[in-house]
Amino acid sequence: MNAIDPRPLYTRATEQFAALVKTVRPEQLAGPTPCTEFDVRTLLSHVVGGTRRIAVVGEGGDGLAVHPFADGVGDADWAAAYDEVRTRVLKAWESGERLTAPVRVPWGEVPGHAALSGYVMELVTHTWDLSESLGHPHELDPELAEFALATARRVLPDPRRDADTPFADVRPAPEDADTHHRLAAWLGRTPLNRD
Repeated sequence: MNAIDPRPLYTRATEQFAALVKTVRPEQLAGPTPCTEFDVRTLLSHVVGGTRRIAVVGEGGDGLAVHPFADGVGDADWAAAYDEVRTRVLKAWESGERLTAPVRVPWGEVPGHAALSGYVMELVTHTWDLSESLGHPHELDPELAEFALATARRVLPDPRRDADTPFADVRPAPEDADTHHRLAAWLGRTPLNRD
């Protein structure tokens, strides 16, 4: 997937998401997201669960045995739950040996750097989903979006996706769209209509 070490980018992506999740108000948890099957609460559950999954992969375990959603997190506890799993995942991926070791993730057996690059793409995309849902309380890092978009185009080159692909068909993005919006469109998302 990528010869570049994705760990610094993943660390920044987790910092960006952690800052954003701290802005979520209780009344926003049932609100819609561009990831149409998730409301804000379910999106947070998926990010915490998915982060736990890639932490287990980084620790040498079977990430596929980890449920990709977090159960039992109280409405006021999402920021703390994410901080806890974020600390775990960053520790799990400290060793450079993990980057070359083969690991199993939902899309197959790949080198660790490819798996972590895929999780950068997923986290940056879900950060945009959450930001869109919350009305963009923070400016998002364009370099993270550029890496995520390059990864998405490489691993999901076909604009038409089948039922087994966890992303919808590519949607058109306006010519003046920033990189986050182009990433969202490539992964089949549409900005929320706030009219």
